[in-house]
Amino acid sequence: MRKIYLIILISFIGYASQAQDFIKNANINGSFQVDGQFYQADDDLGITDSLIAGRKIGLNGFGKITYSYGNFSAGMRYEAFLTPIAGFDSRQEGNGFPNIWASYRTDLIDVTIGDFYEQFGNGLILRTYEEWTLGYDNALNGIRVVLRPTNGITLKGLYGSQRFYWEKYERNSRGIVRGMDAEVDFNSLVQKWESSKVRVIIGASGVSKYQRDADPLYNLPENVGAFAGRINLNVGKIGFMTEYGNKINDPSAMNNYIYQEGKALLSSLSYSQRGFGVSLQVKRVQNMSFKSDRGTTSNALDINFLPPINRTHAYSLTAKYPYATQPNGEMGLQFQLNYKIPKGSKLGGKYGTGIAINFSQVNDIVRDKVNDTTEINESGTLGYTSDFFKVSDAIFFRDFNIEFDKKFNAKWKAVIQYMNLYYDIATMEGHPGEEAVNANIALADVTWSFRSDKSIRFELQNMWTKQDDGNWAAALVEYTIAPKWFFTLADQYNYGNTDKDMRNHYYIVSAGYTKESSRIALTYGRQSQGVLCVGGVCRQVPASSGLTVTITTSF
Repeated sequence: MRKIYLIILISFIGYASQAQDFIKNANINGSFQVDGQFYQADDDLGITDSLIAGRKIGLNGFGKITYSYGNFSAGMRYEAFLTPIAGFDSRQEGNGFPNIWASYRTDLIDVTIGDFYEQFGNGLILRTYEEWTLGYDNALNGIRVVLRPTNGITLKGLYGSQRFYWEKYERNSRGIVRGMDAEVDFNSLVQKWESSKVRVIIGASGVSKYQRDADPLYNLPENVGAFAGRINLNVGKIGFMTEYGNKINDPSAMNNYIYQEGKALLSSLSYSQRGFGVSLQVKRVQNMSFKSDRGTTSNALDINFLPPINRTHAYSLTAKYPYATQPNGEMGLQFQLNYKIPKGSKLGGKYGTGIAINFSQVNDIVRDKVNDTTEINESGTLGYTSDFFKVSDAIFFRDFNIEFDKKFNAKWKAVIQYMNLYYDIATMEGHPGEEAVNANIALADVTWSFRSDKSIRFELQNMWTKQDDGNWAAALVEYTIAPKWFFTLADQYNYGNTDKDMRNHYYIVSAGYTKESSRIALTYGRQSQGVLCVGGVCRQVPASSGLTVTITTSF
């Protein structure tokens, strides 16, 4: 089927290239990226030869091209993992065209065949997407139809199977995903409400997974349905959003084959005005792993997405222990306050001063026995009962941070940040019995723009902790010649490691050149072992040493 899509697409573009009108009025764009790592031996890191997983070189690359003419558009993406760079799943090794699609769109209808991405609401029961830095891609291959019968009403329907590395779809493997979504924007639907300060959007979704039951032990449901409803309400400066999802019993390797239903709630309340904003988010998840293959436990074949509600940090030490969503059960909240001290005040100065305060905490849910003879999470049973509003004393993650952002004059500006962290490393990284990390982190990020096109950025960080690898320090100097060049020297030093032989420096030297939409960057040095997370989805990254090359371009 994929070859047929490719032949049709190439034939159409070939025919289009022969027609003057198709060339004159068509739009073609694309992008390319190559990430290469060249590994070397490093005795201090325990890498006794230059091999990572038996390979001296890791190479990831892709090229994406999109063609559009009038209401028609089509595209393809080529990928090559020869071999995957360190930390990527070995099953990604290979090359080919995993993403080929064609679409026709009018004001009434939008039809896509081939490989596509879609999200219903916040993704609690359906979200397919691609994240290159994690090697994650759960695209659907099939058909999607979007109808807009009138202003303010959007109806969606889809049918297909998910990508699973390079494996072809087979009836006895992963399941088929089917879904429908409806959304009504009342301010667009009702003409009198177009200029109203009250804005209301409601939506509802239904998703079903079909997978054959071939289990010799349990009677597993072949059709697993999930349903969700949502509302977005804005009244002037106040915004409110909530979505609730429910999934019928779905015994799987992720939940130890229990017959518990899945539940997820995500809500937020916010207020904002010039110079001030505050928001509160809450989330509860219970048994909400939803995969098109009940036997898969890796970061693959997820039908849904459970958004993290903790802050995403941009600095190396504050991001060292990122939170990963726990689909089997979690309850969390996040509070965020942003305030701009006015210009001209004693504390605000000429340019004002920004203050951001953030707090997030995620706990486990409470699980009680179904009866006296059944253990919690026992396979083949309901698993447990759980009061929706009870919070467990077990904390997975807690983050309190405060940040000051100050521009002193036309040349100097700084960011100062403090973070207090609690991180259940036993749960997050699968280290049973290991003590949770309690850490304090402080950093200063200062930029000196001594010319309109030249600047130097200085970064100092320190982490104090008695757990895991102990204290860390980090420093960085970055010289930028806008808009083309940058040069960076950086180091992370694990000076508090209880094993003195492991008190290593993780230095890097980096340089990059940008011209128009093309960029090349070279980095030489060490990478520490840890976890890389993007949007609540994480992968383990092994320690490595060597040269990294990244090339990107677009047109």
